[in-house]
Amino acid sequence: MTQNNRDNATQRAGKAGQTVDANAEREAAAKAVRDNMARLKALRLAKEAASPTPTVKVRAKAGSKAGSKATGKASGKAEKGQDLSDWLASQRSGGYRT
Repeated sequence: MTQNNRDNATQRAGKAGQTVDANAEREAAAKAVRDNMARLKALRLAKEAASPTPTVKVRAKAGSKAGSKATGKASGKAEKGQDLSDWLASQRSGGYRT
């Protein structure tokens, strides 16, 4: 082997060692992140278990009767109170482009 070949081989071996070190550092950092996430998840779950969950009450809409099946377009139009053409006109006069 010539001196140049030996130098190249030594450089390759050194770079391989650096690669192993870099991979080990990267894996250690990733493990630290995973451990931290697991710790935070455990804290969040413990906090959620300690506090009661709020209950949500569902209310019926005003004016609707239970079991009523009459939902015509006329009643829907009366509840909205504004036609599409009126709404578009108000949007144009307000400076909105449609």
